[in-house]
This record gives sequence, structure tokens and C-alpha cells, in this order.
Amino acid sequence: MSILEFSDVSRSFGTGTTTTDVLKSINLRVEEGEFLVLLGFSGTGKTTLINLMAGLERPTSGRVTFKGREITGPGPERGVIFQNYALMPWLTVAGNVGLAVDAIFPGLDRAAKTAKVDHYVQMVGLSHARHRRPAELSGGMRQRVNVARALAMDPEVLLLDEPLSALDALTRANLAEEIEAIWEADKKTCVLITNDVDEAILLADRIIALNPDGTLGEEFAVSLPRPRDRSAMNTDDRFKHLRAAVTGHLMDVGIKSRVEGTKLLPDVTPIHQLPVAVAEAGTTLAEERYLDFSQLHKIYPTPKGPLTVVEDFDLKINKGEFISLIGHSGCGKSTVLTMAAGLNPISKGAIKLDRKHVEGADPERAVVFQSPNLFPWLSARENCAIGVDKVYPRASRAERQDVVDYYLERVGLAEAMDKPACEMSNGMQQRVGIARAFALSPKLLLLDEPFGMLDSLTRWELQEVLMEVWSRTKVTAICVTHDVDEAILLADRVVMMTNGPQATIGKITDVNLPRPRTRKALLEHPDYYAYRQDVLDFLEEYEHGAKPKPTATAKKIAAE
Repeated sequence: MSILEFSDVSRSFGTGTTTTDVLKSINLRVEEGEFLVLLGFSGTGKTTLINLMAGLERPTSGRVTFKGREITGPGPERGVIFQNYALMPWLTVAGNVGLAVDAIFPGLDRAAKTAKVDHYVQMVGLSHARHRRPAELSGGMRQRVNVARALAMDPEVLLLDEPLSALDALTRANLAEEIEAIWEADKKTCVLITNDVDEAILLADRIIALNPDGTLGEEFAVSLPRPRDRSAMNTDDRFKHLRAAVTGHLMDVGIKSRVEGTKLLPDVTPIHQLPVAVAEAGTTLAEERYLDFSQLHKIYPTPKGPLTVVEDFDLKINKGEFISLIGHSGCGKSTVLTMAAGLNPISKGAIKLDRKHVEGADPERAVVFQSPNLFPWLSARENCAIGVDKVYPRASRAERQDVVDYYLERVGLAEAMDKPACEMSNGMQQRVGIARAFALSPKLLLLDEPFGMLDSLTRWELQEVLMEVWSRTKVTAICVTHDVDEAILLADRVVMMTNGPQATIGKITDVNLPRPRTRKALLEHPDYYAYRQDVLDFLEEYEHGAKPKPTATAKKIAAE
């Protein structure tokens, strides 16, 4: 039986020549008790769809109905969980959940209300934090309060608008599994907005992709048995085929093929050349152990004494290698990266790049951060040019400009070089950040979760941009990430870190997959899921704060 229905619904914003069509001719039926996932790129109208279901917006044309009656506004039968927490900061966990109970069940006595609050707080695993206020909770715990508050309204339909997107990968995975368990227990109708394919497959009975033009795209039935375990699904052929199909469809409709630029890289020499002595000794000496982390430690002083964040980090990287550094939040990944960049003093041990000790920041080590940190009033071209004058001191002005234009073209910004950063999307700004880093012709490229602030589908596009540019330069690179697929897609080796404090290398996996790589091709490669399982097994071992000793194999490989 259909509980929610869209009949030829369109939604536009603005008037006249400024009209923007967000949704076009949507016909959709949500069956009672099903878990429907709407999956798409940013800007495809996902949130507008949820808002129409919730009654927070009205269609420009067509009808949205709940149980056959037109939706004209919000109602308690449709509970909404938003991306942002929106909790009352002065109320405790129980107090925030109690707001919903008071609103929906005003006639209950105090004891009955308390029992109801306790039931929903316990359902999301927060009984131990019942009396804490939002400021004392982690992001995952605050979102659990949101879930409990929505459930306390006892809605017939639960509408989830990217509720997990602001959380770290581990918290996001755990909360997704809890949402599935709650749905299994209560069998409420659920509609989830997400941009994460794995999350969609884990939760959905049915996945509907949204097209960039605001229409509904392909529909995928999810027949995997419940409850679904992420690790077990990784070895299930049905999961692999569905994942490849959904990913392929989204890439086909959303990621436009980039136009190859015609500009050639000018023949200018960057300031950072190989030392003459090394060059005369032959390429082998210059290429092996090009980047050398030796017994690296990072120790911070605290009121309770020294705190060792990173301990005995020992890794040798050859010239032209791409290394992915992965581990749970707080394991010291970014600490290692900032020490390599010269932005964070080394407490003990050493880092050598091209036989020279790393001491302080230098353009020979280019960094791309999670936030691109552009000057908002400067254009893409002007932001990218920063530092180029210093790195190419013997080049003419025209040659330096050619370097800038070449890399902006490579990252797909040929038509936006003169656009101010303040008018760019987050994805476009990060493209400028990538172009700026490559334009410095660095000896070492350091990427600190460069796509972490972007939705997963935009990340796919920029990962391919990064690989395309890297394949032309073969610059030695380290990428810090929490995304298993990103780690494997980019790397020659995946270096896995144990939990902090005293974090170190726990395991290293060589990724012997052909290059150039595309996400589509990797999903079809027979060895891909074996690599994925290897990394997932390691992360699962450390998921609950365990600190197993690094294997002897990891120590041996790191030293080679």
C-alpha cells in the first residue's frame, strides 16, 4: 500500500528570467513499511524532495499526498531528521527528547512521559549520557539525540535528510547500522537522502537515483538479506554487482567527461632540482628512499606529563610513489603529514626528502588541505599563481602564466580561470587548490583529506582529476584519508595506522592494480575487493579502541 505519493510534481524557485527548476515531473510512490533511499549529486533536488514530503515546502505544480490526502504543511505523522543537530543547548539529552514527548503526548502523566523518554534514549544507546547537555556530546551522540527525538514523536514515516554526512567515517558507519536495527524493530516507513552508495545499499529496500536535471533516474532493488553487515557484504557478489551498477549509473549521469586542454607545459626548470652529485651518481640513488621517515615521534607536553601522539613511525618511500595513509580519527595521520610539510616540529627522529632533512615549510613540499584556503577576492588564476614566481625565478612572466593556465586546464577550470574564489563552489575551490599545489612543481605533494568537505559524488570526480594530473607529473605523494575506496584507488601502497595515542604503522598493503585507474574499472577488477577487505579487516580490528601490536611484517615492509 502506498503511503506517500508524488503525482507529476515540479518545484521551481524564483520568477521570470530568474526561475530555477529544481524538480521536474516527479512521479513517485513510497510503499508502507519500505526503506527508500534517494541518491544523487549535490544540487539534484534531494533535500527539496524531502521538504515536500515533510510539508516544509509546497510544489509549484502537481500533488504530494500522504495516505491519499494532500500534504499542506508539517505533521507529527512525518518525523524529520536533518543533517544539522538543532538541539536545545541548555537541555539535557532527556530534556531534548522530552520536548517531542510533551508535544505529541500532552495527556500523559509525568511517570509515563519519563518512561517514554527513557525508552527512546535507550533505543539509540544514550542511557549513560541521559543527563549530559549537547556541548558535552560528540557529533555522533548529538545526532543520536536527533534520532531519538524524531522517534519519540512516533511518526508513521521517518524522513532522513543526510543525517550522517557531518560525521566521521566510523561514527557514520556505526550510526547507519543502528538506524537499520531501529527500522528492523519498528518497520516504520523510511525515506533517506544520502550521497553515499555503501550507506544506501546497507539500508535500502529500493534506491532511486536523481538526475542532475531534477528528474528521477534509474531505480535499483536491493535484495540483500537483512541484517546487513558491511564486512560480510564486501565478499557478496550481489553487493559487488549492485555497487558497480549504482556507481556506474551515477558517474554516467553526473560526471561529465573533461575536455582535454591543448596547452603544453612550458619548458622551464623549477628552482628545486636534484643535487648535481645525486644526478651524477645515477637515478637509482635518487629514486630509492626518496622520502625517509626514521623513528619519527611527536610528543606534546600536557599538565599530566608528556603525551606521545605518534611513536616509531618508520617508512621509506621511493620517488614517484603514491602513498595513502589511513586509520581511525585521532590516530595521528595528519600529525605525520604536518611534520612532513615542516608545519609541525619533530619531537624525535627525522624526515629526509631527497637526502636533506625537512626543516620548516618550503614550496618543495606542497600541501592540499581539506579546506582549499583561497583568497576569496582573487581569481582562480591569481590564487594559483601565488608562489609560482618564487619557484620559477628564471622563467619569463609569460612562461609562469603558462604554468598556471596549464594546471587550471588540467583540473577542468579552463572556462573559470578569471572567476573569483568567492563565487566558486567548494568543489571548484578545491580544484584551484590542487592546481596551485601542482603548479609549484613540488618534490613532495601532501594531501590532508583533500576531499573530506565534499559530498562523496563530487569526491569521485576530483579523485579522477587528481589521478589524471598526478599521472603526468609522477610527483611523490602522500594522501591522508579515512575513505577505504579512496585509499586503494589512489595508492601504490596503503599504510594503515594503529589507534592513538602512541600511534604507529600497523600494516602496509601493496596495491598492485593497473594504472591509469578509474573507479569503474577498479570495481570490476577481480582483486579489488580483496584489497578492500584487507583494509576493512584492519580498521575493524581497531574499531573499538583496540591497540594490537604492529605485525613484524609491517615493520619489515616499512623499513624496506
